[in-house]
Amino acid sequence: QVQLVESGGGLVQPGGSLRLSCAASGITFSIYDMGWYRQAPGKQRELVAAISSGGRTNYLDSVKDRFTISRDNAKNSVYLQMNSLKPEDTAVYYCNAHRTARWGKEYDYWGQGTQVTVSS
Repeated sequence: QVQLVESGGGLVQPGGSLRLSCAASGITFSIYDMGWYRQAPGKQRELVAAISSGGRTNYLDSVKDRFTISRDNAKNSVYLQMNSLKPEDTAVYYCNAHRTARWGKEYDYWGQGTQVTVSS
């Protein structure tokens, strides 16, 4: 049974920082590409940051230079360090694990989400 369990969300003032964690189980973590998505009320879910199995990263333009994604394969975990938070970063943040097998089958798993609220 695959599980992705996020933690670290909460309420923070503008300009503050949070660190999200996602612990994975039931998968060979090191071969999965990992991502953090977010969904604000009334908006579509969007990719915030991703890190490939090889460590390559990419970011949503609006979070570049503020957010950092990292992974620890020994702990089966992925992290999102969020600095200089803005009210528009308020959303539910979801952890995602994805891989495409050689034969084309897609494997896609989601966590339950963690709420991040940026407000004074």
